[in-house]
Amino acid sequence: MQEWMLFFAFVILLGSSAQWLAWRMKVPSILPLLVVGFLSGTIVREHIPLNEEVLFSVVSLAVAVIMLEGGLSLRFKELDQTGSLLAKLVSVGAAITWVLSAISLHYVAGFQWGVSIVIGAILMVTGPTVIGPLLRNVRPTRSVNALLKWEGIVIDPIGAIAAVLAFTAIYGAHGLAEDTGWMDIAFALLGTLAVGCALGYAGGKISQVVLARHWAPDYLQPIIVLALGLALFAISNLMFHESGLLTVTVMGVVLANQNRAQVRPVIEFQEHLRTLLISCLFIVLGGLVQTSELLGVWKEALILLALLIVVIRPTSVLLSSIGSKLSFRERLFICFLAPRGIVAAAVSAIFAIELSHQKNVLTEDTEKIVPLIFCLIFGTVAFYGLFSALIARKLGVATPNPQGILFAGITPVSQAIGLAVQELGHRVLFLDSNHALVSSARLSGLKAEAINAMSEYATEHLDFGGIGRFFAMTANDEVNALACMSLSHVVGRSNVYQIQPRTDEFTFDALLDQSEGTTVPVFVIRGRELIPYDPKSAAPKPGEQILSLTRDDKTP
Repeated sequence: MQEWMLFFAFVILLGSSAQWLAWRMKVPSILPLLVVGFLSGTIVREHIPLNEEVLFSVVSLAVAVIMLEGGLSLRFKELDQTGSLLAKLVSVGAAITWVLSAISLHYVAGFQWGVSIVIGAILMVTGPTVIGPLLRNVRPTRSVNALLKWEGIVIDPIGAIAAVLAFTAIYGAHGLAEDTGWMDIAFALLGTLAVGCALGYAGGKISQVVLARHWAPDYLQPIIVLALGLALFAISNLMFHESGLLTVTVMGVVLANQNRAQVRPVIEFQEHLRTLLISCLFIVLGGLVQTSELLGVWKEALILLALLIVVIRPTSVLLSSIGSKLSFRERLFICFLAPRGIVAAAVSAIFAIELSHQKNVLTEDTEKIVPLIFCLIFGTVAFYGLFSALIARKLGVATPNPQGILFAGITPVSQAIGLAVQELGHRVLFLDSNHALVSSARLSGLKAEAINAMSEYATEHLDFGGIGRFFAMTANDEVNALACMSLSHVVGRSNVYQIQPRTDEFTFDALLDQSEGTTVPVFVIRGRELIPYDPKSAAPKPGEQILSLTRDDKTP
């Protein structure tokens, strides 16, 4: 008991530290998490006896929470232009990836055909745990962002179910004989889909009623949704293996696309929980792989990594996107963003154990599965994490380190700031519910929309490409505060600014000497970067420019 307590405390501490390190280094969090997991694995294995069955049960529940949170972020309105392409990517594209991955695993890694087919299905998945952070870093166009987010979440249960069906067809499992026929496979597939969709839909509707009718206090609502999701996940898996991932994903989607209940508190709770679980999962799973095992498969892993990035993903996307409304540049960018994540790690570890129990499967094959998959996870995340922003910039589908500003409220002051920022070459977007003010801003050459900044429509339908900060500048301070809360998740809380309706005078000595108190600094311009002026920070350095508001008179 003491060893397990020490183990979980150790994992949480290391995971949180790795997340902080990733934030400081501005790299995808999965990279330091895996490195720390690998390095700490030896210590864990030597001093703490781990029960793999219990461990993987905990891992499965954690993955269920992550998939539920992913489903809560999916809105059907996002697919108004790319819905058909998404369907092709997770069907035709997934099948192409499966076939090419299985062939590659057989001829490169030397796996038996049966093992190659099962593990090839796992390589179809990408995953929200790695796609989300990369998309927030790259900030591609709205259509591309929605498409990749949906694909990363929807493909996970599809890949897991495909691996189960392949395993059942080849080796027989869960009460089915080894000579399982096609009717048995069809029954397993239809049963998995039916149970997953039915339980997920029921869970979403029950959660909707509980939230809409306030059958539970606010502080309990996220817990009740989570508990229901985990219970349905376990029940679904008991009925059909791995159908639980589909159940929680459908539950999240149903809850996200209803209008009766407020789900923002649930989403915020799930987001924080997901961050903690991801930190722990990668440390735990990474710790199960020994350095000697990684060194034993690195050559095959490098070849497979090159095939996944250069051949398999581009082939899958280009063939699936024939006739798509997306531009060729957008399709090309999608070709180069398919990192593998926590679902691939967890499912591969589970199937490695399942395959090790089969008499006709070589031991050397099962021993290579987990280290090989982890090498591919680390390699794909490293490649896409380092180069996706560069590729997006070269293709013109995203703005790296976006400096554009989203304004809530159209006033003479905000328009003056917006025009100055726009002249510097940065994107500016204004939101205001007053149509007359919106028309005035448009006539002055500014991009403006007649939308309430606090509405759901604003976050779901607007293209935030190139936008890196939000300024709330309406005449109502309470509205400004609510707008900041509503849009903080779009640009990040550190990039949200609430401007008082009456701007206080704040200066520094050098500017006062020159302007006699008639100038109010707004931005410090350092090269191409816009830095909002903060009187508490160090004064601007020589050579830097100041964007400021200047009054014609000297009246305070």
